[in-house]
Amino acid sequence: MKNERPIIGITMGDVTGIGPEIAAKALADPETYQICKPLVIGDAQAMRQAIEEIARVPLKLHPIKSVGQAKFEFGIADVLDMENIDMKGFTHGKVNAMAGKASVEYIQKGVSLAMNKEIDALVTGPIHKEAINAGGYHYAGHTEILADLTNTKDYSMLLVDRDFRVAHVTTHCSMREACDRVRKPRVLTVIRLLNDTLKRLGIPEPRIAVAGLNPHSGEGGMFGREEIEEISPAIEEAKAMGIKVEGPVPPDTVFAKLKGKQYDGVVAMYHDQGHIPTKVLGFELDVKTMTYTAVAGVNVTMGLPIIRTSVDHGTAFGKAGKGRANPQSLMEAIRLATVLAKNRGD
Repeated sequence: MKNERPIIGITMGDVTGIGPEIAAKALADPETYQICKPLVIGDAQAMRQAIEEIARVPLKLHPIKSVGQAKFEFGIADVLDMENIDMKGFTHGKVNAMAGKASVEYIQKGVSLAMNKEIDALVTGPIHKEAINAGGYHYAGHTEILADLTNTKDYSMLLVDRDFRVAHVTTHCSMREACDRVRKPRVLTVIRLLNDTLKRLGIPEPRIAVAGLNPHSGEGGMFGREEIEEISPAIEEAKAMGIKVEGPVPPDTVFAKLKGKQYDGVVAMYHDQGHIPTKVLGFELDVKTMTYTAVAGVNVTMGLPIIRTSVDHGTAFGKAGKGRANPQSLMEAIRLATVLAKNRGD
């Protein structure tokens, strides 16, 4: 595998958003084909529209029904055609049940291909939570869908922007519920998953920091006891397992230390604690044009029996269908999936 181009399945995401456009732009970059064999999983007609009318890139559409029919040649967009979109049945930038249902079907197909080892990794385009629920799939997001499809119990979201890596103890739930979910077994699981993933990224002895939940990491119990009763015991058990981990580090300083390379990764306690610093570093907005000039960052699901990476942004309804979407995050997700596939070792 180390000297071969892995096959990377790329789900189209929600066709009412920017997913097809950024997929077309990623396939129009020769680097994508230099590092991997990309295969779009989606609807061929939606991809045709993205290529010819939205992204306006010089690609020849190649609809297929199986991985074995793919050409994997630059200039040719191989699309595993699910034929599940009525092109007259949706409007860009608006929630649509048909598109939501189709976006989940792309994920289901991608997971099946990965589990059967027909593809080496799965990269997912952005989906819309309201749309997938309207389409009959009641999930909070991608991570929960993937865990269900692979029957995975212990998993976690990891955000990666170059050397800035943040794993999450909790993600898609209320703040009240997030606090209740910060328990020793879960914290220990995420520390372990992060340590294993960092090793697969080429770091032989990862240095991990665990953020506190409360201001000043609870200030010795004055602002909360989660650090004393749940987080610190998890850290101590991880140390006993041979993992290089510190904490709980006050959350208002731990990310500055990660940026300064004191650590290789951080375990955050809840969604926004980890997402905000990652997106502040990775996203750059030109306020004159209201266009993101940089959209860096990759979402990795740790703990799955398959490799899955994703963009670190949503469907961007405000840009959908206008040709202005930035493919940077998707291309980084493809690169990272390639690295993980080559280092899989199985």
